[in-house]
Amino acid sequence: MAMNEKLGIGVMARSPWRQLARSGILTFMVRLYREKPLGFIGAVIVFIMVMMAAFAPWIAPYSYDEPHFSNSLEGPSTSFIMGTDFLGRDLFSRLVYGARVSISVAVGAVLLGTILSGFLGITSGYLGGKYDNIVQRSVDAWMSVPPLLLLLFIMSILGPSALNVTIVLGLVAIRESRVLRGSVLSIKENAFIEAARINAASTTRILLKHVLPNVMVPIIILASLRLGQVILIEASLSFLGYGVPAPFPSWGRMLSSESRTYMESAPWLAIWPGIFLSLTVFGWNVLGDALRDLLDPRMRGTGGGYRS
Repeated sequence: MAMNEKLGIGVMARSPWRQLARSGILTFMVRLYREKPLGFIGAVIVFIMVMMAAFAPWIAPYSYDEPHFSNSLEGPSTSFIMGTDFLGRDLFSRLVYGARVSISVAVGAVLLGTILSGFLGITSGYLGGKYDNIVQRSVDAWMSVPPLLLLLFIMSILGPSALNVTIVLGLVAIRESRVLRGSVLSIKENAFIEAARINAASTTRILLKHVLPNVMVPIIILASLRLGQVILIEASLSFLGYGVPAPFPSWGRMLSSESRTYMESAPWLAIWPGIFLSLTVFGWNVLGDALRDLLDPRMRGTGGGYRS
């Protein structure tokens, strides 16, 4: 054990990710409540939205596409707590199912983006050489294109669908591989990496057992901060008509077609989707900021993303 500490192998065991895993979710939430109350509020908002998305069929009193023509454009009432749209569909039910659309697309896109950016960032940072140059120059070219313009261009070719939106939003996150590459460049010089090489560990084993656990903190931080952005971008695409197609409810499309047409006669069609979207993005953003400060104290109060 003393020899391991001398070689630096013990550094991996004390990584913030492993400390978080040992402390448990409940302990971490207590710490979040005490040290970052705004982040705790964001966690509560996120939890509510995730529960709405997961249990939408049981929470929503009606189906998202169930019309009640005799109650079209009806204001909030005991039967329709947030009113109805021009087809008499319950707005609350559509908002609940809209949470499922937004959360599923965001989680899928962030998961895909995390896998791609993590693979490129970790491998290019560790392997270096020509592979690193090729990957980073490709990432530089990818970053030179404005994200929204790229999204609109690809979606105009592929067509609107939940799967296409998820894939496109996930590909945009490749640019974040540079952040992970910077973290790997600092980690690969540590003694425990050299000790693993001396012990004839394969490159794959070193990457999975030694490098990956030590970059899990920036990965978590980037993913949590990206979720709010992805939800907002998905809503923007839906607002422009390139998002999830009808009849599936999307907060962005609800703000576009229905709200603008009946803005004066039925203002609740714009108010409630705007509130749900704003709260969700706010929740993910403040939660991501709190996770950044708690998991990486070096970034406390800087207002920026993770840097190596």
